[in-house]
Amino acid sequence: MERRGQAAMEFLMTYGWAILAAIIVIGVLAYFGVFSPSKLVPEVCTINSPLGLSPGDCQVSAAGGITLALRNGAGEQITVSSIAVTNCGTATPNQAVNDGAKPQLTVACTPLLLSGAKFSGDITVTYKRAGGEFDQTSTGRVSGNVGA
Repeated sequence: MERRGQAAMEFLMTYGWAILAAIIVIGVLAYFGVFSPSKLVPEVCTINSPLGLSPGDCQVSAAGGITLALRNGAGEQITVSSIAVTNCGTATPNQAVNDGAKPQLTVACTPLLLSGAKFSGDITVTYKRAGGEFDQTSTGRVSGNVGA
């Protein structure tokens, strides 16, 4: 009878030590930020045609807001009348952009963004083609860590 009790106790102790070691490893990984979701979310910078944005064309900063290097791929000159970014604000540059040009346009955020925080917002660019009468829109998305 004593032998069965000893076998059961050894079985429980072996699994107990294994579970304790797993808990310690998970705790150490969490302490060093392996499970931090802000590090896992990629930086995104996209917009629909005929405008274009590459991942390096967006900068999100606490002081300057959101800076976009919009590439005009419309085949003709356009005039950008407004840029709206959710969770940030709206800019009205009224700037003519030649075909293939890539001007830097900035949207100031109110309230100011916190440095080191994660930002995510939808972009809506309203523009008019050269000689056109109607406003057109192009939508996209920007997300990334807020720089200083």
